[in-house]
Amino acid sequence: MKYLKTITCLCGAVLYIATVSSFNTCNAQTIKSKAKMTSAKNLKSNHAAAGKDFKYSVDEFADLQVLRYRIPDWNSLSLNQKSFLYYTSEAAKWGRDIYFDQNCKYNLPIRRVLENIITKYEGDTKCADFENFIVYAKRFFFSNGIHHHYGEDKFIPSCSRTYFKMLMAKTGQESKCAELLPVIYDPAVMPMRRTNDTNNDMVVNSAVNFYDGNISQDEVNKFYAAQETPGEKEPISYGLNTKIVKENGKLVEKPWKIGGIYSKSISKIVENLEKAKEFAETPNQKKTVEMLIDFYKSGDLKDWDRFNIQWVKDSTTVVDFMNGFVEDYNDPLGRKGAWEAIADFKDIQASRRTETISENAQWFEDNSPVDGRFKKKTVKGVTAKVINVTCIAGDCYPSTPIGINLPNADWIRKEYGSKSVTIANITDAYDKASNESPKSTLKEFAWDDAEVAFIKKYSTLTDNLHTDLHECLGHASGQIMPGVSANALKEFSSALEEARADLFALYYLADPKMVELGLLPNSEAYKAAYISQIRNGIFTQFSRIELGKKNTEAHMQDRKLIAQWCYEKGLKDNVIEKKIRNGKTYFVINDYAKLRVLFGKLLAEIQRIKSEGDYAAGKNLIETYAINIDPALHKEVVERYKALNLKPYKGFINPDIVPVVKNGKTVDYVVKYNDNFLKQQLDYAKHYSVED
Repeated sequence: MKYLKTITCLCGAVLYIATVSSFNTCNAQTIKSKAKMTSAKNLKSNHAAAGKDFKYSVDEFADLQVLRYRIPDWNSLSLNQKSFLYYTSEAAKWGRDIYFDQNCKYNLPIRRVLENIITKYEGDTKCADFENFIVYAKRFFFSNGIHHHYGEDKFIPSCSRTYFKMLMAKTGQESKCAELLPVIYDPAVMPMRRTNDTNNDMVVNSAVNFYDGNISQDEVNKFYAAQETPGEKEPISYGLNTKIVKENGKLVEKPWKIGGIYSKSISKIVENLEKAKEFAETPNQKKTVEMLIDFYKSGDLKDWDRFNIQWVKDSTTVVDFMNGFVEDYNDPLGRKGAWEAIADFKDIQASRRTETISENAQWFEDNSPVDGRFKKKTVKGVTAKVINVTCIAGDCYPSTPIGINLPNADWIRKEYGSKSVTIANITDAYDKASNESPKSTLKEFAWDDAEVAFIKKYSTLTDNLHTDLHECLGHASGQIMPGVSANALKEFSSALEEARADLFALYYLADPKMVELGLLPNSEAYKAAYISQIRNGIFTQFSRIELGKKNTEAHMQDRKLIAQWCYEKGLKDNVIEKKIRNGKTYFVINDYAKLRVLFGKLLAEIQRIKSEGDYAAGKNLIETYAINIDPALHKEVVERYKALNLKPYKGFINPDIVPVVKNGKTVDYVVKYNDNFLKQQLDYAKHYSVED
């Protein structure tokens, strides 16, 4: 899967703000107190309270806003379905430590230091220093470590190093200061979670915990090149679930499995998957769960492929899940899978939209503007649905995708198909949270009132369709040529793949077929997506990046590549015009038809690059159009955004699914909606963490 992570439904045209949580100034005594058992009656009341007075925003700090999401139609599910979701949600929570550790080897030790200070420190918790410490702790929990979840650079506490050392000493952790304080405070120590600076060794200069023991990028590339067989019909995803260490001067892979690295956490995941399978809706779903368990026990990537094939075939159930080492975005070499999980169920009514798209997958493939050599002659097994999540975890938490397409292996997609989902209750939470804010960026960055009205009228629909097309067909489209390695584009593969899927969606949003299928109400609505794509890609998304820094995140690179390339290629015909009014910059599309042609041309080129494994051409596209930010535009957008007092990044806390037990038997599950971000982090640390 290559999947879309974003705030604001892709476009940046609508961003959100909300009231500051009452927990912004930490009450340490409240955190220390034990939570009381909640009765079934109170839990039902809590669930019912998630009506018109339900508040989506629960906290904000630094550049982050924390939201919560609802689980609609929960009571329409059967007890068996609820049980399956409960246990797959529990399995998801048990992978939390894995993702922290993958991001940096110091993350778990630092996290435990933070947890101990918050729960044990008995000094002044009302002073500015402690409040700054709490902000750092929240940022750490939100980012699953010491590096920004999106920008990937290390952030440093606003309280002094001396104060932080005092907090550690007062909570019995002084012995850890010498090792951990430099990691926390020194800007030169592990400055980037993942670097994509090709001028330097990306393995040596990335903090991710995938390689250990003075290992170079060249050594890793040679190690895997020796394993891969060119032209292999069913190539496994070499290195997806392993850490590479150097022993006696040689590289050795250590698998993440029961009996290997993360054994205790994975054992807990498997324990809950074993319980979940007893509530599977169909024999196929039960087999799917069993095959994932087999993989976690063996660590064999052939078992992972067998699980993915079975998971794709299991397409008839209402409840579903995703769990494993999936996305390789965090690895500078694009091999190691970050651990992630969700539990979900189908939104039957909303899924009619995605089912229409998937039923016409062959038409979209046949009419794509790419070279015929790179098209699939027969599109197999493409399924799509709209879902509601009940739990997000690992690389999906707190910052979560709004759309997912799996599996990632191109040969499985070609031979067996793929599953795509759009996450309805997450996109709904973004939309509802925007209504809680008195301000938005739409009016600030739109050219005129007519554009504002047009975006408001159509953007929710076009954003959802963009996600559907991106996930369901964009990632599932095309094919690579025989003999081309799936890892041929290396460190540029993620950004190029996201751009390919985005371009597929953008190209088809303007096609008359969308109106013919009843997916768009008229031939003008698609323009909302085009406006948002260009404005966000070339301008507004950089409100999220610190001045002077480069654009490093794959999805942001994808959007900049598309917008910048189309802007420059369309200059002669004034397709996109840069306008200045009252000292403010705006980007206005003058010719939508020509812009669509440009989208098609860039899609054709990126598909060629992927299909032929043209590393040099892919590198050139990314380095020319995706990385460097115009400093004047960057400064302007940061200042204009700051004046709006909005948080550019959003994430979520999970609700709790709580068993209702009578006479020793579970008779129902009810939803408890949480409203305290920091408390959830401490609860998860207490209940879903093991020393591995």
